[in-house]
Amino acid sequence: MTEVIVGRNAVLEALRADHPIERISLEEGVKVDVRLDEIVRLARMKDISIEYVSRHTLDAGGRYGAHQGIVAFTSSRPSLTVTDLLAVSTRENEPAFYVILDGVEDPHNLGAVIRTAEATGAHGVITRSKRAVGLTPAAVKAAAGAAEYVPLVQVPNISQTVELLKKKGVWIVGIDIAGKDDYTDIDYTLPTAIVIGAEGAGISSLVRSKCDFLASIPMRGKITSLNTSVAAAVVLYEAFKQRTSKH
Repeated sequence: MTEVIVGRNAVLEALRADHPIERISLEEGVKVDVRLDEIVRLARMKDISIEYVSRHTLDAGGRYGAHQGIVAFTSSRPSLTVTDLLAVSTRENEPAFYVILDGVEDPHNLGAVIRTAEATGAHGVITRSKRAVGLTPAAVKAAAGAAEYVPLVQVPNISQTVELLKKKGVWIVGIDIAGKDDYTDIDYTLPTAIVIGAEGAGISSLVRSKCDFLASIPMRGKITSLNTSVAAAVVLYEAFKQRTSKH
């Protein structure tokens, strides 16, 4: 099955990561920048076909969204499992460090979380395979290339996955407005999976009941919650700080 990657950062990182790209469609007369020059250079070096098409062709039906004048066509990404993520942590010789998204449906939130996960050294992101967003072109574009480096695992049941991770010695930290712990009081140097809930709904009651810790992010304003990807970024950078200051 063929998938698409849209946007200059996403296509460039896919090329750098040796993602198996079949061909690239490039808008005729599009404004060239450093990223586009590098894309063309790498594509030619890898013998990937570049076809020049009209903007109308790329815009047709809005199927590619904000494509920035470039669309890459690629084979489907391989399906990964939680076991694959555990292997990443072993290979990195680091305590496990994962993000679990419980029912997140916005592709821009997913992409932004993947981008922050890559920046903070997380070993992977876990989402539901149903009633949640997958790695759509919009999510890949929002990840700005990070989707090439952060494994994404889609599972049928988050609560069962949480139980599996706990059996493997991973501590589960749910970020919830009702959490009794301050998120900065959690020890993220231990093997940890951080659970972030869906936009509006938060973490499901079943998953919440299985968390080892429920932590909240203190806020002084009148708004009572943060955007999913912002909440994830706040907590991931606290974990990053703890895990790097340890060395």
